[in-house]
Amino acid sequence: MSDGPSDLNPAQQAVLDELGAPAGDRPEFPDDLRHHLRAAVETAVEPHLDALPPGDDLYMTKHRLGRVHGCEARFVAEENEEFAWSVPIARGTVTHKAVELALNWRREIEPPVLVDEAIARYEEDSSGLGDWLRGCSEVERAELRSEALDAFTKFVECFPPLKPAWRPVTESRLRSELCDGRLALVGKADLTLGAAEGRRAGKVIIDLKTGGFSPVHLDDLRFYALIETLRMGVPPRLLASYYLDQAHLVPEAVTEDLLLASVARLVDGVRVLVELLHQERPPGRHPSHACRWCPLRTDCAEGRAFLDGDPGFDEPGR
Repeated sequence: MSDGPSDLNPAQQAVLDELGAPAGDRPEFPDDLRHHLRAAVETAVEPHLDALPPGDDLYMTKHRLGRVHGCEARFVAEENEEFAWSVPIARGTVTHKAVELALNWRREIEPPVLVDEAIARYEEDSSGLGDWLRGCSEVERAELRSEALDAFTKFVECFPPLKPAWRPVTESRLRSELCDGRLALVGKADLTLGAAEGRRAGKVIIDLKTGGFSPVHLDDLRFYALIETLRMGVPPRLLASYYLDQAHLVPEAVTEDLLLASVARLVDGVRVLVELLHQERPPGRHPSHACRWCPLRTDCAEGRAFLDGDPGFDEPGR
C-alpha cells in the first residue's frame, strides 16, 4: 500500500498509515517454516484424533476454537444446537457482500444501493441465508437493512478507497488439512490486502468488527495467520481488527513466536474438544460477561451468581 489520495479524511489516513509498509520493512521468513509448523501440529494432535470414532474427521473454525477455550458447558450446549440465521448473524454477511460489490462498482458508491443489492443477491441464492431472507418478517428485513447499512456506511467513511494495486479480496476462504485430512482448519477472512513476494511477507488480513474490543479477536486472527502460513508457506505481514463503531484499527505484526503460540492454542483446543465430545469428560463452567447470551443461563448457578453481581447486566423482564 502506497501513499493515498490527498483528500483522505483523518480516519482514512490513520488506516493507511497503520497498514502501509515499505518493501524493505517487510519481514522474510524461512522457507521451511510451514513444514515445521505442520509437523508441530500433527505430532501433538494425532493422539487426540485417535480417540475420534472410526471414519470421523475434525474441523476447526475460529468460532469453534474460541468457544472451546471459553466456558466448556456453553460450548457443549451450543454444539448440540441447530444453527439458525438471525439479524445479527446476517448483518455481517450482508455487509461483507456490500464491501465486495463496492470493490468493482463503476458508479458512485451509495451505501443504501449497495446494501440493497447485497440483500437481493442473497435472496436469490439457494443458501441458508437465502431461505431465511425469503421467509423472514418485514420487521426482520428492515432491521437487517438498517444494521447492515450502518456498518457499511461506516466502512466507506472510515476506510481509504481500496485500490486494485493493493489486491483487495473480501470473504477470502482459507483452508489447511492436516493428519491425512483428519483435521481441517477452515476460515474466511473479511478482507485481505497485498500478497507475499517470494519469502517476504506482504499480505494483511483484516477482520471488520462492530462493537468493542475482545481479546478473542486477536486469537481469531492468529488462527487465520496459522492457516495462511500452512497453505502458502509465507505468513501474512500484519493482522488487524477494525472496529467500525470507533473507527479504530488494532494491528499486530506476525512473528514466528506468534505462530507457535497459535499452534499451542490449536492443539489444546483439539484436546479439549475431543475430551468433551468424544470421551465424556464433564465440562467445566467458567462464568464471564458472555453468560448473558448463554442458552444455559437460567439453569446455571455459577452463571446466575456472576450475572447477579454484574451491575451492567439487565435481563429483559427482570
